[in-house]
Amino acid sequence: MNLILMGLPGVGKGTQAEQIVNNYGIPHISTGDMFRSAIKNETELGLKAKSYMDAGGLVPDEVTIGIVKDRLSQDDCEKGFLLDGFPRTIAQAEALEELLSTLGRELDHVINIHVPEELLVERLTGRRVSPSSGKTYHVMYNPPKVEGKCDLDGSDLIQRDDDKPETVKKRIEVNQQQAQPLIDFYESKGYLKHIDGDQDINVVYKDIQALLAETHA
Repeated sequence: MNLILMGLPGVGKGTQAEQIVNNYGIPHISTGDMFRSAIKNETELGLKAKSYMDAGGLVPDEVTIGIVKDRLSQDDCEKGFLLDGFPRTIAQAEALEELLSTLGRELDHVINIHVPEELLVERLTGRRVSPSSGKTYHVMYNPPKVEGKCDLDGSDLIQRDDDKPETVKKRIEVNQQQAQPLIDFYESKGYLKHIDGDQDINVVYKDIQALLAETHA
């Protein structure tokens, strides 16, 4: 089962990815993990990627797709994979299609978890943190026992700058602009499946399971 997982920040991708990989026995492959592993193992492509990153530049697509190819060729991908954070551009998506073709494989689904923007803002701006203990809360989903105070040491909770509404809205906007061409690309290929993320996390996962069951019925 070869899958790509898409969704804006705050839709709950991490929770769903964890359940998918646990239940279907396929690895969760994120761009960051791939790069870290290639750099740590000092592969030729990992060292190339590191040289670009150290210089503050973007890693070229040919290096990135080479690292993806190495990762998808490993034994744990025999039953499939769940790609997260790759591809990010149409050029990378087209390169992935070619790569999978050379490996004799193809995508089953591109799962896009969708949540209305106003709810994403609510989710992402609700985080509060204790500067002293580091413990994280959410005003709606995981509130402290005493409003505005850390359960562990009673310190005042703060809202980080990157959790403030104007920053969150900008982040969502940038991510939407980046994601839309890929959504259109995979929709035209017939791979894209939208999942309603504005539900209980278990219901979201049941919807994903139903989709995957259809594929392998």
